[in-house]
Amino acid sequence: MNVNTSQSSNLIINLSILFSQPTGISNYALNLFPYLKSLQPTLLTSQIYPEFDCYPVPNNLTPAQGTKGHFNRLIWTQFQLPKIYKQLESKLLFSPIPEAPLNTNCRYIVTFHDAIPLRFPKLSPLTYYHRYYVPQILYKAEHIICNSEATAKDIHNFYNIPYSKITPILLAHDARHFRPLANSKKEGKKPYFIYLGRQDPYKNLHRIISAFAELPSNFDYELWLAGPNDKRYTPLLKAQIKELGIDEQVKFINYVPYSELPKIIFQAIALVFPSLWEGFGFPVLEAMACGTPVITSNISSLPEVAGDAAILVNPYEIKEITEAMRLIATDEKLRNSLSQLGIERAKKFSWEKTGNATVEVLSRFM
Repeated sequence: MNVNTSQSSNLIINLSILFSQPTGISNYALNLFPYLKSLQPTLLTSQIYPEFDCYPVPNNLTPAQGTKGHFNRLIWTQFQLPKIYKQLESKLLFSPIPEAPLNTNCRYIVTFHDAIPLRFPKLSPLTYYHRYYVPQILYKAEHIICNSEATAKDIHNFYNIPYSKITPILLAHDARHFRPLANSKKEGKKPYFIYLGRQDPYKNLHRIISAFAELPSNFDYELWLAGPNDKRYTPLLKAQIKELGIDEQVKFINYVPYSELPKIIFQAIALVFPSLWEGFGFPVLEAMACGTPVITSNISSLPEVAGDAAILVNPYEIKEITEAMRLIATDEKLRNSLSQLGIERAKKFSWEKTGNATVEVLSRFM
């Protein structure tokens, strides 16, 4: 690693959120920054990236430390990051999250991922974060990158930011990792539908469960719910499953290693992802890349990701979700068609495209 503690850097990239097991937004940052090398940035990071100039930062600012890490990072961003910006004689800061120093002379561009805490507000620190901190960041930013046209509309509608200040850049997937797998078909298992993600109410799991319970001959199938258990929501979902009498057919998979994700996606009969809102929707793209048929919502960013390669449903209508599951379960020709359409659709997305589009935006402000 080239440690940059004194020489100047026109562009600095705040990668303080990166840690050894990245998920979500951290994954976005990790996949994006290698394609920004042409801008000769200095990375603010606690990790080691030998091909880049790096400026060391504390390793306790990440999602790995939970709420404490988030708080530590906010404090560091306001009080230490401006000093680094000045020390490196920077002209621009890029942050892959909507965080930056306030009340300083730092020029910055941020990426905004979703306004879900405002669209589905609850008593949560994230709601206050999006309501009081994020608006100040967005107003002061030189420019804002976001992950879909749907998110651009949310930035405009929730924060009254003009569209001229926003550039939507669709995200991507690791095509070497998420792909159809030869000789990986399930043996001795019931066909299963799979959901991937958290269990927050806006993810719509209660309707997925109800829809599965209404599926004709549902005893011939299983529903796998893959994602971290949540003490707030998992007991409610399990109670619903018990009441519907489908205990034996619904499986909770608390943690799936990244290396195993393609296999369980590829072996599923379909991904069921009728979320009430998404800023982008990685599971939809990853499932299409694996050749797995997709059922997803006809709202938010999800049609931008899925195009015509998935069955789009009204996520509030349980009967529509059930019917989509029935069609995929009983129509092999439809399954094969959706599989091929999904594989071709996924080819339109790449981190190289995302990176090149990001370079274009950053270059305009350097």
